[in-house]
Amino acid sequence: MKKLAILGSTGSIGKQTLEVIENFPKEFQATYLSANNNIDLLKQQIQKFRPKAVVILDEQCAKSLTKEFGGTTKILSGEQALQEIVQQDDVDIVVSSLVGFAGLKPTIKAIEAKKKIALANKETLVVAGEIMIPLAEKHNIELLPVDSEHSAIFQCLVGELPNKIEKIILTASGGPFRNHSLKELETVTIADALNHPNWKMGNKITIDSATLMNKGLEVIEAHWLFGVRAEKIDVVVHPQSIIHSMVEFVDGSIKAQLGAPDMKIPIQYALTYPSRAQAQWPRVNFSKLKEMTFFEPDTKRFPCLELAYSALRSGGTIPAVMNAANEIAVANFLTGKITFNDIPRIIRNVMEQHSSEKQPTLDAIFDADTWARRKALEYI
Repeated sequence: MKKLAILGSTGSIGKQTLEVIENFPKEFQATYLSANNNIDLLKQQIQKFRPKAVVILDEQCAKSLTKEFGGTTKILSGEQALQEIVQQDDVDIVVSSLVGFAGLKPTIKAIEAKKKIALANKETLVVAGEIMIPLAEKHNIELLPVDSEHSAIFQCLVGELPNKIEKIILTASGGPFRNHSLKELETVTIADALNHPNWKMGNKITIDSATLMNKGLEVIEAHWLFGVRAEKIDVVVHPQSIIHSMVEFVDGSIKAQLGAPDMKIPIQYALTYPSRAQAQWPRVNFSKLKEMTFFEPDTKRFPCLELAYSALRSGGTIPAVMNAANEIAVANFLTGKITFNDIPRIIRNVMEQHSSEKQPTLDAIFDADTWARRKALEYI
């Protein structure tokens, strides 16, 4: 039986990971869970899955949980505890599904502990890919992507030689605003932006999808996961979200991975790889599929995508700065302090002020992250 540490068990990916392992009670066990502040849901997960320990970031919440579950489940608190659970001997797979920059340190610790990594936290590679990839190679750890797009690419590359890749083609749904004008984008509401047409995701990634920043982050992640340069990574808008991504090879052949827009499919693949397991997730019915359409993304209306390409080409600490500014901008949009179109304006302003440090250390990346968050708040 494989034992899992699920970082961010109350988030969208964490919840769906638990749904997946419920279908394989003899193969997987949720040994460690972690959450930020969704205490009610975490209580339900403790009661249902009986993990050995859970980590909650807030110390007072941890004390409350200890009174309720301390006799059966160990309650830990703080960021250090996150880094400790991923290194435990009774962890086989770490599902890294924390949102944003917070997932970096525990994922690095998991790599150093030679754990199998199911990576759903794209920001870790965005901000520190040039540290994480050599580290994973040093410890002979394969980072198994959970994002539907990167899982698709990963599956298309099984049995293929990396030097035969001509191009990676990431598909994007286009989000809820793909037909909006710039003027219309100025007045969209938070509720509008959270109403994704195809996927059920957490708030932050849903807003990133609406701005196309999520696709920009995926471009950078694809660069690090598959060793492909920026100019060989294309993005195409595919509103139906049936083709999850494609790989074009040097002979002109193109492989695509298709499936229903359900995150449990790539989650299960990451957990069971290199095998495939029977599951009852939704299937694509091609006879009822009316159309599959494709469009070039509009970076004038959605400049976040081009900002991400720019950050990838610049390298150094710029991607960390871009990511931090985006996290601050999205958080402030979700509280109504800025407009939707302010998000890329804030990111661009912070990036333009930054003097990038090439080949940064981990400390330099953390310093750049702190600096960018402060600058973004000052601009707001």
